[in-house]
Amino acid sequence: MSIKSNLLDVLSQLPAGVRLVAVSKFNPKESIVEAYEAGQRIFGESKVQEMTEKYESLPKDIEWHFIGHLQTNKIKYIVPYVSMIHAIDSYKLLCEVNKQAEKAGRVIPCLLQIYIAQEDTKFGFSFDECKEMLALKEWKELTHVSIHGLMGMATNTNSTKQIESEFCSLNGFFNEIKQTFFAQDQNFKELSMGMSHDYPQAIASGSTLIRVGSKIFGERIY
Repeated sequence: MSIKSNLLDVLSQLPAGVRLVAVSKFNPKESIVEAYEAGQRIFGESKVQEMTEKYESLPKDIEWHFIGHLQTNKIKYIVPYVSMIHAIDSYKLLCEVNKQAEKAGRVIPCLLQIYIAQEDTKFGFSFDECKEMLALKEWKELTHVSIHGLMGMATNTNSTKQIESEFCSLNGFFNEIKQTFFAQDQNFKELSMGMSHDYPQAIASGSTLIRVGSKIFGERIY
C-alpha cells in the first residue's frame, strides 16, 4: 500500500476530536510530501537537526510537533517554528523553552510527559512529581509557554490489557489535573497517547492526539 492509502486508512478510523501526528522521523522529505499532498498537515519529529532541515525545505503550513526527548541546548533551534512540544519531562526544560520562546517572541504550546510505562527507557514526570510541580505555581510565571495537556507512552508489550490500563490511568490523571489546575483554561485539552501498535486502545481511552509513523510510512530504516 502507498503512503497515501495508509494515511487515509488511519484517518478513517479517527473519531471527531482526535488528530493525527504523522511521525515522519527518519523518513525522507519525499515521503512527507506524499502525505502532505494527501492532506496531512501535522508531522512529528524527534531529532532537532532533522526537523529543522525538513522545516526549511518543506511547505510552511506544516505544523511541526517535536515528540522526542529534548535537550535544553537544542531548544533555541526549534523555537522559531515548532507548533507543539510533546515531551516536557522536567520543570527545568519547561523554563528553558520559556526563555528561548521569549527571545523569539512566541508562546509555545507544550505537553507534560507523564511516565506510565513499566520500562526504564521512558522519560517523564510521575503522577506525584507532576502534581507537586503544578502545585508550586511557579510555572504560571512562565508567560511564553502554554501547557496544553499531557503526553504518555504505554509499555511496549503484547498485553492489550496492560496497555489499556496504562492509558486509562493517564486519562484519569488528565481529568484530575484539568479539574485541579486548569479548570478555567480552554487550552488544556490535549492528551497525546497512542502509536502505530496501540492507537486504537489510546483512542478508546480518550486520546486527542495519536502519533503514528510506521503504520503510514512503513518500517523505518535507522
